[in-house]
Amino acid sequence: QVHLVESGGGLVQAGGSLRLSCAASGRLFSEYAMGWFRQAPGKEREFVVAVNWNGRETYYADSVKGRFTISRHSADDTMYLQMNSLKPEDTAVYYCTADFRIVPLATFLYGMDYWGNGTLVTVSS
Repeated sequence: QVHLVESGGGLVQAGGSLRLSCAASGRLFSEYAMGWFRQAPGKEREFVVAVNWNGRETYYADSVKGRFTISRHSADDTMYLQMNSLKPEDTAVYYCTADFRIVPLATFLYGMDYWGNGTLVTVSS
């Protein structure tokens, strides 16, 4: 089991930046891939990005490529999502996720096994 807790959401103006954090516990941090999904009001859940167990491989959704950066730090078992050049359409609840499967990162487009409770990001125009 992996326990995931997100933080860092809030209200920001378009063009601004936010950094989300995800604190992980329960299993060895290097055992699993991690990622972020988001869900906007009235919309389907959407894949944002995934990172492999050691942080050396990443896979981004086209909608955030070049604006968002994922990283993971084994020293404190925390994953981060740096979000720059935010747009109103980035408004959503952002979920931290984890998965023990050793598969191509694109596989996680369809979901991961472990989820946090989410943190709300609101981008005003």
